[in-house]
Amino acid sequence: MAQRRIKFAHRSTPPIGQFLDVNGHRVHAYVMGQGPDLVIIHGSNANVRDMTMSIAPALSERYRVILLDRPGHGYTPEVDPKGASLKTQALLLRDAALMLGAEKPMVMGHSFGGAIALSWAIYAPNNISGLLPLATCSNPWTTPLEAIYRLASLPIIGWPFSFFVAAFGYERIIEKSLVSVFEPDAVPTGYRANFGVDLCIRPQSVRSNALQRLNIRNQIKTLIPAYSDIVVPTEIVHGTHDFTVPISAHAEKLVTQIPNAVLTPLVGKGHMPHHSDTKAVILAVDRLYGRVQENS
Repeated sequence: MAQRRIKFAHRSTPPIGQFLDVNGHRVHAYVMGQGPDLVIIHGSNANVRDMTMSIAPALSERYRVILLDRPGHGYTPEVDPKGASLKTQALLLRDAALMLGAEKPMVMGHSFGGAIALSWAIYAPNNISGLLPLATCSNPWTTPLEAIYRLASLPIIGWPFSFFVAAFGYERIIEKSLVSVFEPDAVPTGYRANFGVDLCIRPQSVRSNALQRLNIRNQIKTLIPAYSDIVVPTEIVHGTHDFTVPISAHAEKLVTQIPNAVLTPLVGKGHMPHHSDTKAVILAVDRLYGRVQENS
C-alpha cells in the first residue's frame, strides 16, 4: 500500500523544477522570474509547491524567485538518517543557490524554513543580503512533540510506523492539519491539489519530517546567542493569531534579538500569511529590498 502511494504521489505531483547536483546530493529547485535574487524556504511537512500558488508568482514579477525543496521533502532526498540539522540544511540550500548564480540573495523562510533562514544568516553571512523570517519558529517552546512525530522518529519502530501511517491514515491527518495550520484563516480553494499532499505522506517524508521536528527545538537554543551577530537587514512578518507558532513566543522575542530588525504583525492572521495576506508579505519583501539597496 505504501509503495503504491509513493508511485501515485510521483505521478500526480511530479517535479516542477530542475535537479541540481550539490556536492553529490540532489536538490530540487524551481526558479521563477527575473531581477534581484530571492530564495524562499518552505516550512515543515511541505515542499516548493506551497509557495507556487500565490506568493512566488506575484514576487516573480520583479524578483528572481528561487524555491528549494528542503532535504527529506518534495524531491530533495534526506541527507542525514538522523534528520538533517538546521545548519546542514542551510548550507546545502546556500550551495544550491550559489549553483544558480545567487551569491548574496535575500532569504525568506516560512515556519521551520525560517529557522533555516536564520541559520543561513549565521553560518553563511557572506552569502545573504537580507533576511525575512515569516511566521518563524525562533525561540524555545514548551508544547510537546505530537504523538505521530514522536513515534515516527523512534530508532527501531520509526520506519515501520512511517510506512504504516503512509499506507493507512496519514492523509486524513494531513487534511485535518491543513485546517489547523491555516486557522483562523480558511484553506484557499484549490490549495490541496496545488500543494501536493501526496508527496508529504510518503514514508521517507514522514520519517524525515518527524526527525527534523524532534531535533529543531534544541538546535534553535544553540542559535539564539548568535542572533545578535546577524547584521543584514531583517524584516520579520508574523500573524497575531498564529496558533501554530505564537507571535509572543517567537517574533516578539526575535525582533529584540537581531539588531535593527523590524517586526510587522499581521492583525488577525494565522500561520500562513503568504496565502492569507499575500500583499502584506510582498510589501515586506519590497521593504527588505529597499533596505538592502541602502546598505549596498
